[in-house]
Amino acid sequence: MKICSICHKISATDDNHTDCKEKLRIELEAEDFKKSIPEKLDMAKNANDIQPDLKALMDHMAKEKKIQS
Repeated sequence: MKICSICHKISATDDNHTDCKEKLRIELEAEDFKKSIPEKLDMAKNANDIQPDLKALMDHMAKEKKIQS
């Protein structure tokens, strides 16, 4: 038996609880996503800085969205 380093409770195995590992992984992914949002917003604001093929794709997607609305 071991103490889980995440929740600090007794673990029946010699490792951290699987649920604790998954929860920690999801939290870390959420933090990474939060940090990437400003980068994505900057890319949308500075459309001249992106490559022409990506700009064309974004324009096409915007047109499709307007048509569906």
